[in-house]
Amino acid sequence: MIPAIDLKDGKCVRLLQGRKEDVTVYSDDPAAMAGHWAQMGAELLHVVDLDGAFTGDQKNFDKISAIRKAIDIPIEVGGGIRDIKRIEQLISLGVDRVIIGTAAAKDPDMVKLSADKFPGKVLAGIDAKDGKVAIKGWVEVTEFGAIDFAKKMQDAGIAGIIYTDISRDGMLTGPNLNAMEAMVNALSIPVIASGGVSKINDVEDLLKIKNLWGVITGKALYEGTMDLKSAIEITKRKD
Repeated sequence: MIPAIDLKDGKCVRLLQGRKEDVTVYSDDPAAMAGHWAQMGAELLHVVDLDGAFTGDQKNFDKISAIRKAIDIPIEVGGGIRDIKRIEQLISLGVDRVIIGTAAAKDPDMVKLSADKFPGKVLAGIDAKDGKVAIKGWVEVTEFGAIDFAKKMQDAGIAGIIYTDISRDGMLTGPNLNAMEAMVNALSIPVIASGGVSKINDVEDLLKIKNLWGVITGKALYEGTMDLKSAIEITKRKD
């Protein structure tokens, strides 16, 4: 079970279906929030620079640095990572894994180069709307089919996929189980589920998908509809 911290204007927030005008602020201190999730038993933290996702230029680098210094568990970071230089900066900061989203669709050669240079450290974030890949903070929907695109990313050598169904994200309506299972079955690399996880039952349903690597949730933890410790215990039972 992987808790998410979404950064916007230096604060810990959640957006509704990725719309930057539908924002809820949960904390002014992302590093303290990271510490809280680590204390609750998280073994990996998912961090997204929303300003970076929308603009292509990371605006929360200092907050990411503070999060890295605040906790000992691994962190993965996405949002606004559009070139190898930025990947190098984050990895030198101590980030364990980086997530490429928009750049994966726009510059597949960069994906392969970065995957070769940093083996095991580069993931692709695939955000889908009606089965099509969405980019630039979900503002732009491409013609790429999500599964076909994921296969290309796998061929390029990335270490895993984080798959989000945009229509479910932040809605607390439950994940798209059919789409998630189809993605997992299509690939041999790890797939992490994201989007729509709102209660313990959602986690249990996702864990029925054979070979699903992990589950990310954010809003459910902040809104109190799910307890992180309980969710972690369920995933441990599966192990």
